[in-house]
Amino acid sequence: MRKTQKLTITAMMIAIGTLSSNLFYIPIGFTKVFPVQHLINVLSAVLLGPYYAVAQALCISLLRNMMGTGSIFAFPGSMVGALLASLLFLKTRKIYMAVAGEIIGTGILGAMLSYPIASLFLGQKATLFGFIPLFIFSSIVGALLAAVMLSIFIQKRAVILPPAKNSNHLSKHV
Repeated sequence: MRKTQKLTITAMMIAIGTLSSNLFYIPIGFTKVFPVQHLINVLSAVLLGPYYAVAQALCISLLRNMMGTGSIFAFPGSMVGALLASLLFLKTRKIYMAVAGEIIGTGILGAMLSYPIASLFLGQKATLFGFIPLFIFSSIVGALLAAVMLSIFIQKRAVILPPAKNSNHLSKHV
């Protein structure tokens, strides 16, 4: 895929993520659970790669916060999830690894990175393990939806995934 195509798709994902944040989010406690972000993270991780995935996560988080539909916790969760999903998919070329990367990256690592921010803004009320269930729930829903979408895209041949760089193409055909 050419750079112009990747930039265009990234911009479309940013627009979808920003617009849908006004329509679909679940306020739980001091966070806003937004599964669409995780869906977009997995899609961009698989289709575009790590740079574009992290860039779209940053842009959507920034725009959501500017519009008042996001929280400060969107930054560490979405960006770490997008990065880990991209790197795992890049290494294995398996969609389930991108899904696992998003869930672990957002649900565990992003939640842990949100704790210092929460303790700064919310004081002693914030607990480290209070974020993990919220972030995991949101990332599981979004990542599984992305896996279903990608499976349909691949089945209908709308997307053709290149093989892993370290795989031997001839061994599959011999």
